Order: sequence, then C-alpha cells, then structure tokens
Amino acid sequence: MSSNWTEQNIPGQHGRVAIVTGGNIGLGFETARMLAAHGAKVVLAVRDVGKGKQAAARIAGDVAVQALDLTSLNSIRSAAADLRAAYPRIDLLINNAGVMYTSKQTTSDGFELQFGTNHLGHFALTGLLIDRLLPVPGSRVVTVSSTGHRIQAAIHFDDLQWQRSYSRAGAYGQSKLANLMFTYELQRRLAPHGTTIAVAAHPGVSNTELVRNLPAAFRGPIRWLAPLLTQKPEMGALPTLRAATDPAVLGGQYYGPGGWGEVRGYPKLVTSSSDSYDPAVQRRLWTLSEELTGVTFPVR
Repeated sequence: MSSNWTEQNIPGQHGRVAIVTGGNIGLGFETARMLAAHGAKVVLAVRDVGKGKQAAARIAGDVAVQALDLTSLNSIRSAAADLRAAYPRIDLLINNAGVMYTSKQTTSDGFELQFGTNHLGHFALTGLLIDRLLPVPGSRVVTVSSTGHRIQAAIHFDDLQWQRSYSRAGAYGQSKLANLMFTYELQRRLAPHGTTIAVAAHPGVSNTELVRNLPAAFRGPIRWLAPLLTQKPEMGALPTLRAATDPAVLGGQYYGPGGWGEVRGYPKLVTSSSDSYDPAVQRRLWTLSEELTGVTFPVR
C-alpha cells in the first residue's frame, strides 16, 4: 500500500462544519470540494458572492456561501456575526484566501494590502470565531502560509505597512511569515484548553490564479513553465487537507509537499524558517495585531 497521503485518506467529515476563506477558486475550491465530498458542511467565505454561488453549484454536497472581504474589518465583523448566528459550533476554520506580489496598495483600513489581507484579516476573523471552536473536541484552525515566508522575509516593526519603501516580494514574505507566527502563538494559547489546535500548511508551487499579480515580465514565462514547475490545485490543497483532517496531526505543526524543495509532491510534516519560531517576535506581532484590528482573543 502506498504511504502517500491522498484525498482517500481524509476521514469522514459528517456532522462537521468547515469554513474555507477564498473557497470559490484554486486551492480553496479544491479544499472545499474534498471536505464536502467526505460529508462536511462547507461554507465558502468569499469576497464575490456571485462567484461563490457559481463555485458552490460545482461542488457535490452541503455547501453554503458567506460574504467576506478580508480587506475590510467592517466586512470581517459582519461575516463573523453571520457565521456565529448560523453555526453554534465550528469544527474547521481554514484561513486559505490570500493575495500575492500585488502592487503597492492598502486595504480600506489603511493596511498594506498583502499584510492586511493575508495576516490581519485572518487574525481578526479567527479571533471573532474562536469561541465557536473552543467547545468542540478536535476542532482546528488551519492557516495557509507559503515557501515565500523565507524570501526577503522579516516582520518589519519599524515600517510594518511599507510606507517608506515597498517590495512586492518582501511584503508577501512578511505576510506569510506572519501567518506562521500567528499559528505558533495561537497554538501556545490554545494548548491549555485541550480541544482546539492551530496548524499551518503550504501548497508548494501550485498553478493557481495568484500568478495574475506577478509583474508582466514574469507572467508569460511562468505560464509556459507551469507544467514543469508547478502542481495542480488538487495536489496543492492536500497539505491543507491533511492539516485539517489527519487524526495524527498535532497543534503547531506545519505541512507541505514532500518532494524536492517542497515544490511538489504529497503532503508531509515540514519545518519553517528559524525566524518563524522566535517566541518573542510571535508575542510582539500578536499584541500589535490585536491593537491594529481591535480584536482580542478569549485565550491567554
């Protein structure tokens, strides 16, 4: 029997509620599709409700759509209120949505777009929903990071919003490093409760819509080389699905493709950069994220 972890290894998800941000396209869609196929009630939390409904129609199973704009704290609070009203218990929160290598832009709250969307948006959403997960044994928060957390990556506390200068790669790396630091600090705070765990995952290099934000000079070559250098979204989603459903997963772990350089392959336990494990920076980022979003967690 093959030791590779595949969709067939996903345990039954009947009776479980899973919220997937960005679940209408790419990795999020494949994550949602496979969870629904195994019996979960899946909520696609998406910016474009029309596209969300189109995606839901393509998924066999129990699927709902929730409006969520991660670039707006008002939208995040509204979505969280809707989800709390609809679902007294949540088993899985999968923080999947993200943007990559965008030009210099800000969210409606004035945050640098990549940091604001990828980290602060998910930080706020998790904080507003975590009390729906805490009473549920086996519940999980899975946050999707990237190998980009190693590239030009640091938490720039002296210029967190990149106001002095801007680097697409640096800002993306900061946001993905923040995803990991958030996961590790969240797990430390969840551990005493003994019910919910926080886990991270990354998809390797997957052929998804994120390529649209690359500079024009790179988009053509990437499309030509994609079959050689990337894997399909259904493979890229497997690390997230393993982090979300494998009974052997422990809090604070990180899953990614098992092939060379973690670019492609079946999911396995991996390690993140040494910088990501710094507890002092994790705590500092957490405190600052609470201040910026106005969201505090009921876990200390």
